[in-house]
Amino acid sequence: MTTESQEAPRITDAQIVEIMRLLRGSDSVELKVSIPTDSHRATILGLPIDPVEAQPRQVWFFDTPDLTLNQAGLVVRARRIQGGRGDTVVKLRPVVPDELPPELRTSGSLNVEVDVLPGGYVCSASFKGRSDGATILDAVSGKTPLRKVFSRDQRTFYQERAPAGLELDSLVPLGPTFVLKGQFTPDELGRRMVAEMWLYPDGSRILELSTKCLPSEAFQVSAETRAYLAEHGVKLGGTQQTKTRLALDFFSNQHKANAAAK
Repeated sequence: MTTESQEAPRITDAQIVEIMRLLRGSDSVELKVSIPTDSHRATILGLPIDPVEAQPRQVWFFDTPDLTLNQAGLVVRARRIQGGRGDTVVKLRPVVPDELPPELRTSGSLNVEVDVLPGGYVCSASFKGRSDGATILDAVSGKTPLRKVFSRDQRTFYQERAPAGLELDSLVPLGPTFVLKGQFTPDELGRRMVAEMWLYPDGSRILELSTKCLPSEAFQVSAETRAYLAEHGVKLGGTQQTKTRLALDFFSNQHKANAAAK
């Protein structure tokens, strides 16, 4: 999902070879692109996105103040969704699909996905779970232990991969980040696309467009999506921002600043 401009990051031939190797063992592919801030308004107006129908969400990540989990390749997240719903994930990245234990691959809750964005990619294994908004709020406020938000299988997945001695209940909540999610299926593309606007407390924001497909469709869908977005004036060049990393860095710094002020 890049353009041919000189400013757009490009995936190298060596990276394409590695992506193809990862695709063979993956369950799905997500093609992503973050839009330059000065193009947010034009992008929303140029695509069939209805901002009024956007679904509000709150996202919390859980880590140590120094982001020990992130450094070990683990992401722990809970998300409140409009209507009282919620979901959770324990994610490990990067992974090589063929090196994961066979018993994990048979779990219906584990998804191995390759994320591809202009200039880069990562393969992750995500152990997903369901919760509800009230339970998540109780956990982030300290009323209930954090482990209660996650399923037994998620807790086992975490314990087997987290740094020694770092229990789920010892993690601190980093958030919330407010998110607006919209989706649309353009006739020309015939495929659902998702637009997410992440709004951070310091006023910064990320607008990300994405679409999912099967590994066997990745290159064709990438070309078709790139052409569709280009035809609608969407600027895809420039530095790609990572939603998770920006949230982790912001709230980690905030947590440490608050602790120092006490």
